Amino acid sequence: MTFNFSTPPQSIDIVHLVLAVLALIFFILFLIKSGKKSAETTQNTDLETTETNTETAPPAPEAPKPEPTKPTLKDTTPESALQLLALLQQDARFVDFINEDLTGFSDSDVGAAARVVHEGAKKTLAEYFTFTPVKSEEEETRITIENGFKPTEVRLTGNVIGEPPFTGTLVHKGWKVTDVKLPKLSSGHDTSIIAQAEVEL
Repeated sequence: MTFNFSTPPQSIDIVHLVLAVLALIFFILFLIKSGKKSAETTQNTDLETTETNTETAPPAPEAPKPEPTKPTLKDTTPESALQLLALLQQDARFVDFINEDLTGFSDSDVGAAARVVHEGAKKTLAEYFTFTPVKSEEEETRITIENGFKPTEVRLTGNVIGEPPFTGTLVHKGWKVTDVKLPKLSSGHDTSIIAQAEVEL
């Protein structure tokens, strides 16, 4: 058999057809491999860019911390306190007794005066205030203070360590005013006068 390489083939035989198919397959494989390399290169570049951005990005500013809540101070008016002093003076001679110099009096005299003050003050308080104990248990008994208790109602003393519940001895029941019925003040009433001066003519 003689091959003449100077002249192109006049017809496509099976050998050329196989070579053409193989060439096409190799070309497709080349394109696929090149595409994968390009994708990997792009992905690596993106990762490097992300890492670079992460390293060079400035730290995010810290969120402002909430300031501790300050207790609100309320103004109080002295009228009610002065009114109560006037009532205690009226029924129990309370201000007289407190301001009296008891040095020269005997204990029996002081005791007799204290009984008058006690009875008058008790009458005044019972008439204008309603009291109830903060804790209903008997004093000197063991009680448990659960979590969520109000510090304004229960004062813990002694060795206070850890978190509630706490178990301890009830030393004092406490008192809570549930109702106040002070008389109304007329306009122009001077509450600073606890007791009027008395002049006998």
